[in-house]
Amino acid sequence: MKNKIIIGSRGSKLALIYAERAKTELLKNSEIENVEIKSIKTTGDAQANIRLSEHGGKGLFCKAIEQELLNKNIDIAVHALKDMPTEETKGLLTNCFLERNDPREILISKENKLLKDLEPNSLVGTSSFRREFQIKKIREDLNCKLIRGNVDTRIKKLNDNLYDAIILSFAGIDCLGLNEKISQIFSTSEIIPSAGQGVVALQCRSDDENLTRLLKKVNHQNTHDCIKAERNVLKVLEGDCETAVGAYANIEGNKINLEAELFSLDGKKRFYLKLSEKINKAEELGMEMGKTLKKISNNSYKK
Repeated sequence: MKNKIIIGSRGSKLALIYAERAKTELLKNSEIENVEIKSIKTTGDAQANIRLSEHGGKGLFCKAIEQELLNKNIDIAVHALKDMPTEETKGLLTNCFLERNDPREILISKENKLLKDLEPNSLVGTSSFRREFQIKKIREDLNCKLIRGNVDTRIKKLNDNLYDAIILSFAGIDCLGLNEKISQIFSTSEIIPSAGQGVVALQCRSDDENLTRLLKKVNHQNTHDCIKAERNVLKVLEGDCETAVGAYANIEGNKINLEAELFSLDGKKRFYLKLSEKINKAEELGMEMGKTLKKISNNSYKK
């Protein structure tokens, strides 16, 4: 094992906080003395004002970092798992996950109003069709509009009166120490999060046996079991950026509970399931739920 490791990360404030967490875990679980963080600009960062689906989908935040990994310019890539496609890139291995941050969704609004108290026709900024349809499920009389950019940019757009409220993930707000801006926190049942939301994934080259062993020590097993179930729902649905699907798993004793909802392309039909299984059947549980959702939706979630 070499005594220096280079971590590759997006350059946003939040991504670098996640990279620092990864660095701490690597140092704690090995005899490595030097872990360096390399900031990498991704296409997703450069195209910050359009829907991801218009420029190639989820991989936009990963491809540049993965290429640096394949080219051996970095040793480990750090990603927000929800930004990663479900299919692994050839030659790479994502098998290590840090303990999950809070996966819930939050509302930040002008005058600190709750969602139920927003005026009819208020404009809510969301970054996905999933969030848009979930908000409309609660308040059909609200308008939703795409919002992109990092957390600070989105809050600035709200303050500049471009929106009346915005929906964000709790994990990002919490890590950035902006909790005082939160107007409302939604339970994972009110708004089911994106599969893998709040999870930081560490990726290495699949032929690097030393790092694979090290990352196995760093891996948080409960988080790993949950995201195996959640991500398999996506995988079976062949979900992309335009697929409005939420999936969230939690562990109780030796049991894993999985809850998911899928919306039709126009958001008018909602398909919901909640299932439980033994933890060692997490992957099968996700696949079973994905297949059932696919069947009951009659593929109405696809173009």
